[in-house]
Amino acid sequence: MDNQTYAGKFSGEAKLRYGLADFQILQPGSFVTCAVTGKPIPLEELRYWNADRQEAYIDAEASQAREAALASARPAPVQP
Repeated sequence: MDNQTYAGKFSGEAKLRYGLADFQILQPGSFVTCAVTGKPIPLEELRYWNADRQEAYIDAEASQAREAALASARPAPVQP
């Protein structure tokens, strides 16, 4: 189903399974929620996500902010 056909057919939050290059709709809806900002992202505007963490991001800046936050929270590597 293309974006033009999908838009407006469903309401509420969708549940997705994020892959490396695309996503699968598990539960229909019109948006997903950004893991960083908490803002809704219309499915037709969804461009950024992390398949490993199964998180969606509203834009590149939110994605980068999430990566930076996780990198700073990791413990320093143990030196042998």
